[in-house]
Amino acid sequence: MQSHLSATQLGRIRFAITASVIGGAGVVYLASPTIRGSVNAAVAILAQGDVDGLRNYIMSFGPWAPLISLLLMVLQSLVAPLPAFLLAFANGLAFGVFWGGLLTFVSALLAAAISFWIGRGLGRSTVELLVGVSGVASADAWFVRHGAWAILIARLVPIVSFDAISYAAGLTGMRFRWFLAATALGIVPATFLYAFLGERAPQTIVILFAAFGVIALLGVIASLRRYLGQRALCAKA
Repeated sequence: MQSHLSATQLGRIRFAITASVIGGAGVVYLASPTIRGSVNAAVAILAQGDVDGLRNYIMSFGPWAPLISLLLMVLQSLVAPLPAFLLAFANGLAFGVFWGGLLTFVSALLAAAISFWIGRGLGRSTVELLVGVSGVASADAWFVRHGAWAILIARLVPIVSFDAISYAAGLTGMRFRWFLAATALGIVPATFLYAFLGERAPQTIVILFAAFGVIALLGVIASLRRYLGQRALCAKA
């Protein structure tokens, strides 16, 4: 007679597997000075926004460069809020538009999948530690507002946190295949655009930062106006 695992048992298994993988990676990082130094150097370059430095770092690994780029994309999803689009720029600069874009696409899908399963396996409290309580709350509001289309819309809007949405999706009852399909469809345009800009004009990152800043400012202004409007309505009621 075939036995079926309960939802609680499945949750415990997911928790154990996810915690073991993350714990094992942590042990490797702490036990190996070489790996620790390489990871710290990559994080520092990402934090500085140095595209040329990031490209040189990736290419210094020779034939292992694509794998290192992929691992960096996964790393930045765990060490939010490091900017993922810097890697997309660097991949375009290092590997060209097609191969750099394809590498970023595959890497971003993998990072999103890992974030999703971390959220599903370890639960809300762990996700709040990774992206902050406010980040999870914002993602919750995004899902409430957009429903089934939340993932696809989030991937098309550059100011929405890629990682926070991925983690938060794991906390919902969303099917993984829909999450992955919506993510893949949503990231294609920006992925190859960043690779193109990275190969042709890496200095355009300054323009991109400025554009994101303007978009973020407009988003804050819109949210503030909505908040003040709701307060005014409450005061009248």
